[in-house]
Amino acid sequence: MRQSQKTMKESCCQRDNVEREEYGKACSAFHGEPNNQDGVNLLEKILSRNNLNLAYMQVVRNKGAAGVDGMTYDQLLPYLKDNREILLEQLRSGRYKPQPVLRVEIPKPTGGKRQLGIPTVIDRMIQQAINQVLQPLFEPEFSDNSFGFRPKRSAQMAIIQAKEYYEQGYKHVVDIDMKAYFDTVNHDKLMYYIEKKVKDKHVLQLIRNYLISGVMEKGLFSNSDKGTPQGGNLSPLLSNIYLHEFDKSLEERGHKFVRYADDCNIYVKSRRAAKRVMTQSFEFLEGSLKLEVNRKKSAIGSPIRRKFVGFCLMVTKKGVKIRPHNQAKTTITSKLKKLTKRNRGKNIEVILKQIKQLMTGWINYYGIGEMKNFMIDLNGWLKRRIRQYIWKQWKNPLTRRKHLIRLGIDKAKAYEWSNTRKGYWKVSRSYILHRSLTNKELASLGYQDIALRYQFIHSNY
Repeated sequence: MRQSQKTMKESCCQRDNVEREEYGKACSAFHGEPNNQDGVNLLEKILSRNNLNLAYMQVVRNKGAAGVDGMTYDQLLPYLKDNREILLEQLRSGRYKPQPVLRVEIPKPTGGKRQLGIPTVIDRMIQQAINQVLQPLFEPEFSDNSFGFRPKRSAQMAIIQAKEYYEQGYKHVVDIDMKAYFDTVNHDKLMYYIEKKVKDKHVLQLIRNYLISGVMEKGLFSNSDKGTPQGGNLSPLLSNIYLHEFDKSLEERGHKFVRYADDCNIYVKSRRAAKRVMTQSFEFLEGSLKLEVNRKKSAIGSPIRRKFVGFCLMVTKKGVKIRPHNQAKTTITSKLKKLTKRNRGKNIEVILKQIKQLMTGWINYYGIGEMKNFMIDLNGWLKRRIRQYIWKQWKNPLTRRKHLIRLGIDKAKAYEWSNTRKGYWKVSRSYILHRSLTNKELASLGYQDIALRYQFIHSNY
């Protein structure tokens, strides 16, 4: 017998019990569809009410830009209320045709640009629904050395595994870089690997339709005869399915390796072995998987110098440690410099909020690394940049004098410094601003001490 439904009534909010409380306001987009029962085909599992609602809520949480149709994530629910039955009928009958992805370019930290494909919000929801059903099917097959885009795995776990290999004596690394990986995946080979686990022809055809949906760039349409657009909800899973074949080849040869998406490091004990492994890996990737290896960036080296997922290793008296690569430090310093540029003309509370958002994500990611001195120096430099910004905002001598007096500076000194001809950067280092714009005052304005934040995060690893 059909089980009674546990979702709330039409137009009411629902929340899955594993989601955080603040996500509870994402409304259920699919009501009245039958619950997923044992024995139904794979497409019906994908299109089940609960699975589609979870996919919808994930798309809303991720937000993101609109695709080629211009529909934003907050317009998705009204559309589904009016077109739910038509959409489901098209998906079940195989008549649904995904729209082309919108091609955009974003700058890389190292220079150059990375191409991203933005599907429409409808296609993002359907891809997410497919991913939620297929991920558990393929997950048990994936290698323990693969860490990218997998549940309960992270980049931090990948670098910890690399550290363990180094401690075991594997002190040479074959760093393999694939050129435009997401744009060069062979569709036929990918579908062959998917068919090993997925037998539902409707699901296979739907995935194929997404692969060949095409690309819209600057108003011009182009066919997509290869590749999985980077940016789609389904692309990470398809990436792991395809590169799982490479993982299996490395495991069969007994290699120690760590892979995070298309970044792969293979660890060996000698440079001679590294050259042999690199040659074998290139032959497999270019021959069997039809991928293009970036031979300029791929190299043999030491894990102490080679960057992997933003980290590298360091040898200390207390053993092998993990540290952020110097490039990561340079990048974050450059971003902070832009945020605190004194002619931005924004309120200081806005600036401090932007700094907090940036540094919270950065420290949460790199907090596993050893960088105590760097964070202390960066914290001091950043507070000086903030004092400079505030001093510039005070502008004229009268305003400066009023603020200095309000912050505890005596009138004579306040008059003297409010009329100084010293430059902004020089004044930001002066004792007068350190006595007035104290750490406590900066905290009251919204500044979160990044050195203390790092110590808290690092101590929990």
